[in-house]
Amino acid sequence: MTEVLALDIGGTKLAAGLVGPDGTVLAHRVVPTPVTDDPEVVFGAVLDLLAPFDAPVIGVGSAGPLDPFGGTVSPLNTPAWRGFPLVKRLTEAYGRPVVLAGDGHCFALAEHWLGAGRGSAALLGMVVSTGVGGGLILADQLILGPSGNAGHIGHAIVDPAGPACACGSRGCVEAYSSGPSLVRWALSQGWVVAAPVPTARDLAASAAAGDPIALAAFDRGARALAAGILSAAAIVDLDTVVIGGGVAASGPILFDPLHRWIAELAGLDFLQGLRVLPARLTEAGVIGAAALAFRR
Repeated sequence: MTEVLALDIGGTKLAAGLVGPDGTVLAHRVVPTPVTDDPEVVFGAVLDLLAPFDAPVIGVGSAGPLDPFGGTVSPLNTPAWRGFPLVKRLTEAYGRPVVLAGDGHCFALAEHWLGAGRGSAALLGMVVSTGVGGGLILADQLILGPSGNAGHIGHAIVDPAGPACACGSRGCVEAYSSGPSLVRWALSQGWVVAAPVPTARDLAASAAAGDPIALAAFDRGARALAAGILSAAAIVDLDTVVIGGGVAASGPILFDPLHRWIAELAGLDFLQGLRVLPARLTEAGVIGAAALAFRR
């Protein structure tokens, strides 16, 4: 197979690309994820995005939860899709095989293949953005689990008495550390920003300028991330965690308190050697979806 078509479905944007067997992105397109209650509007945006491309196999990474075996997706941040039969619809539209996994799985595949986690024996990849997704690679194998949702670190519970999460539980990592969660908490504490619809990028800019509330928001989110990461590391003996996504793009604003909390909370010797790194790949979602198709 010389190239594959890759699709990355997120709560904020849809991305697609044509990817070669060495991971080179030969063509790339990005559009916003439609804000709508109509599932066909979202699917129409996907078809428009993919229209210029053609390849023998389509690899798809989607925000979850999802059922990669049944081919359905129910992204928490795309409420129009609940049990949407994405694989069936894409197969009908293109007449090509379609392979599906979580966006966190695809991110982990990409960073393990070509990015910061290359060569890791036990990798957790994390996408910290509109939500918090994850994927596990152990002994060079992507771990899906019986439901296809293994590695969903964003819904590890770090405080049962914590804030409500979009998944229906309480105190999940995502409820503390996603971009919207950081912004929501900062606003509740009196953070003032000129932007009409504040984002995590605005919050990071305020933190970089020394705003104490913004800094406290990132510290609070980093503590929850550290707790989730160390819990996962204790269970499966991770050696590397790679973090990407829009919130991770804030760089030291997130990673400085995260490394500090990892050092403070890591008790066992094998946890203290854990590497926690920023992602290297700017198009990890698309590259990982392609890796999924190549591994098919």
